[in-house]
Amino acid sequence: MATSRKDDAPQNEGMEKLRKSETMGHLLGSLEKGEDIGHYGRFVFASVARHFLGDEELVALLAKDRDFSEEQAMSLVHQVKDHDYSPPRREKLMEFQAQQEFPIVPNPDDPDAGNLYRELDFPDEVFEHISQYHEQKERAGV
Repeated sequence: MATSRKDDAPQNEGMEKLRKSETMGHLLGSLEKGEDIGHYGRFVFASVARHFLGDEELVALLAKDRDFSEEQAMSLVHQVKDHDYSPPRREKLMEFQAQQEFPIVPNPDDPDAGNLYRELDFPDEVFEHISQYHEQKERAGV
């Protein structure tokens, strides 16, 4: 599997950055305990954490979910990277959360909770990707 752009950074640095986000810290802590964070929780974790962790570390964390194998984790990481999914906005997190038992956003009543773009410092290419997407939608008249 190809390595992520963040493989040159110390491993713990990416983990520390993720823990600064209430949402990602919650998902990360739950994975470390071996909890099942649900289909959407795993997707959210992968689509965000790929910008902070190397592929091997990301797969190892996802595979700690008691209902998710290492092979499934590798497949998810591949899918997220191949489709170049952007980290979801809070509104999408709340939609995902409504479809599963595990709470992705630990404090959904707080309107700032789950705002990953406020909680984390994403690489510039994430924002460039989002801008390109919106430009394409505008050109398509959608």
